Amino acid sequence: MPVTVLLVDDEPLVRAGLRAVLEAQPDIEVAGEAADGAAVIPLVRQLRPDVVAMDVRMPLLDGIEATRALLRTVPDPPKILVVTTFENDEYVYEALRAGADGFLLKRARPAEIVHAVRLIAEGESLLFPASVRQLAADYGEGGGNRAARAALERARLTEREGEVLRLMARGLSNAEIATRLVVGTETVKSHVSAVLAKLGARDRTQAVITAYESGFVAPG
Repeated sequence: MPVTVLLVDDEPLVRAGLRAVLEAQPDIEVAGEAADGAAVIPLVRQLRPDVVAMDVRMPLLDGIEATRALLRTVPDPPKILVVTTFENDEYVYEALRAGADGFLLKRARPAEIVHAVRLIAEGESLLFPASVRQLAADYGEGGGNRAARAALERARLTEREGEVLRLMARGLSNAEIATRLVVGTETVKSHVSAVLAKLGARDRTQAVITAYESGFVAPG
C-alpha cells in the first residue's frame, strides 16, 4: 500500500510543488490538500492519511495549534511533518514539542522531500537529528524543563533503555542501534517501545525532546 499524504499550506504553489514531487513516486500518494490548519481535522477524519505535511505558519490556524488539536481529538492520528521556510525557528521547535514527528524545509531538494515522507511514515529513525539537536540547544531550556525532568524520573528507564534513548537522540535507526549494541533488531524495537511507553511519548521525536529538555542527553 502506498504512503498517503495530506498537504496543508496556504500557498498553492507550495502545495503544487510538493504534490508533483511526491506523486512522481510509485509508493506515495497525495490524498488531499488544504489551505489552512483549520481544515486538517475534518480532512484527516475523511481521508485517513498516513502523513500530514503541514506548514508551520498559516493565517487562521497555524501548524502548532493544528498539531495540538489533531493529536487531542483524532484517535490513531497520522504522522505530522512540519514544512517550514526557516530551519532554526522557534515555531518549528514548538511544533515538535506539540507532537509533530519532524520537519522539512520548503527549499529541500525533491529527493530530501521524498526521504522525509518515507522516514516519517516508517517511524524508525529521527528525521534530521543534528537539526533537532540544534533546536533543542537553542530553545530547550538547557535541560531545565521541570515537566521533562519529572517525566524522565517517573519513567525509571533501565540502563539499557537509557542507552537506547541516547542512541535514538543521535539519530540512529533501529538497525543501527542493534549493530551498535550487538543485539537483534526485534530486541531494539522492544526497548524503543518501552522507552516511548515509559516517557509517555508519541514517537521517537518526542522521546528525544524529553531527553534533551530534561538534561538526560546534552544537545550540544
